[in-house]
Amino acid sequence: QVQLVESGGGLVQPGGSLRLSCAATKTIFRITTMAWHRQAPGKQRELVAAITSGGTTNYADSVKGRFTISRDNAKNTVYLQMNSLKPEDTAVYYCKIGTYFGDFYWGQGTQVTVSS
Repeated sequence: QVQLVESGGGLVQPGGSLRLSCAATKTIFRITTMAWHRQAPGKQRELVAAITSGGTTNYADSVKGRFTISRDNAKNTVYLQMNSLKPEDTAVYYCKIGTYFGDFYWGQGTQVTVSS
């Protein structure tokens, strides 16, 4: 059973930075898109950033210019560098990995809290 393990969340002041990591516990074959989603209290889960196997990225408008998604295919790992954090970025962040076979894997979530 493949699991995705996230790390890097925590409490940070507005304007600060965090780097999230998400690694698979076993090798996942034929990975396509790797992504980060987030869910704030009382809100629906939303896509934050995604990166394809070819390296094409897309971002939610709310994080463009502040967040950067990257991946290490050899390590089955995806990262999210978050800069200039705002209180409205507070949420549980989830990673998601998809494959050519139609499988999807989700991480357990990591809390990010932006507060002074």
